Amino acid sequence: MSQISCQIGALWDADAKVWIAKSEDVPGLATEADTLEALTKKLRIIVPELLQLNQVIPDDQASTIAIELTSHRQEIIQVAA
Repeated sequence: MSQISCQIGALWDADAKVWIAKSEDVPGLATEADTLEALTKKLRIIVPELLQLNQVIPDDQASTIAIELTSHRQEIIQVAA
């Protein structure tokens, strides 16, 4: 059994009000969700599918995937004088 580690970044899009996931380790990854929890749930399904589709992991080999999700959110807060 092989193990693959994937670094995934989650960025907050303030205009769309969604978290967007991107990764160089997962070819073709482009997904979004309203919350980090919902994004994580989607990634559990999408990441293995994309890794198999792109032949990063073989269909006929048992594998485990370690996902490290790093999030970044910046807000600008205006303080009244």
